[in-house]
Amino acid sequence: MAKSFAELNIAEDLCALLAADGITVPTPIQTAALPEVLEQKDVIIRSLTGTGKTLCYLLPILQTLDATSAHIQAVVVAPTQELTMQIVRVAEKLGETRGIRSLGLIGGASLKRQIARLKQHPHLVAGTPGRLVELLNMRKLKLHEVRVLVTDEVDQVFQLGEQAAVERILKSTLRDRQLIFVSATMPEAFRTVADRWMNEPVYIDEAGEERTAPGIEHVYFICEARQRIELLQKLIFHYRPQAAIVFVSHSNEIVGITEKLKYNRIESGALYGDQPKLERNLVLDKLRSGKLQVLVATDLAARGLDLPNVSHVFSVHPAADSDYYVHRAGRTGRMGRKGTMVSLITPSEQFILQKFEKQLDIEIKRKELYFGRIVDP
Repeated sequence: MAKSFAELNIAEDLCALLAADGITVPTPIQTAALPEVLEQKDVIIRSLTGTGKTLCYLLPILQTLDATSAHIQAVVVAPTQELTMQIVRVAEKLGETRGIRSLGLIGGASLKRQIARLKQHPHLVAGTPGRLVELLNMRKLKLHEVRVLVTDEVDQVFQLGEQAAVERILKSTLRDRQLIFVSATMPEAFRTVADRWMNEPVYIDEAGEERTAPGIEHVYFICEARQRIELLQKLIFHYRPQAAIVFVSHSNEIVGITEKLKYNRIESGALYGDQPKLERNLVLDKLRSGKLQVLVATDLAARGLDLPNVSHVFSVHPAADSDYYVHRAGRTGRMGRKGTMVSLITPSEQFILQKFEKQLDIEIKRKELYFGRIVDP
């Protein structure tokens, strides 16, 4: 593994900016991916959530963009507003001294304002599929000079039915553009699609068989369905997390659960798919600053969130499948930190976790809350 980003041919000024943020040693996935991306190959990157995949493509892109050009040269497609804006913030921070302009194009934000900002000639744009296609159809977004297209959380983009949107964006770029797909999960069926779009893609699968971070403890508690929220509250009081995410599978339950937690003096906020951007950012800022202890969210709303202070994840309902379990668990234990993944299940749902154990090659230990202590059954 490389001991520095300079060893991987990352420019000195970018290395200095990373070092200022305390990032000096590349992660294994960065060591594996950066040389391939720098060589402008088509690349598929699969690695655990929280291992620094964003830098795998942003560093080479920022290093090769022409700041004197008036054209968009790179596009990053992401499934959610939050992930899109996280990518933009990193790109702005690293690209500022190079004169690289970055722009976020997301649904829920002012279309008129985004069109005005496109006239300032950004070099890199990151956006959600729907808004990018909307601007393309309006002929306000021109991608004929784009040399690299990244789709982040690509499995989620496809699950949202946005494959046609990605194809529309792809057809608007240069024919010999570089294509990069990034995700923590990579369903086997997806590879057929990738092979059709990509030119001899390089597969970088640093995750191997270990798909959840080694620092995460996986546990579950059995209760009746009507007791889920009561048990959740007791577990939050027991674990006392600095910051936690509570996952629910049904968006219509988010408000009710959030209000019950607030009633029991647990500072909580809700995150849901069609939430206004301002409200969403306010909730996330409160969690980051410690004003909120718990974020209640759906899988889609929490996709791609980078919240390093999250120590615990609670699943009020079991994840839909092992990929969703990986993404939920990936909200904690990021970048080598410790974390705890807690599932609340009914007796009839126990088989679901047994299936996840086999598919992910992990142990999910059963625990019980007994007079304020967590014990083995």
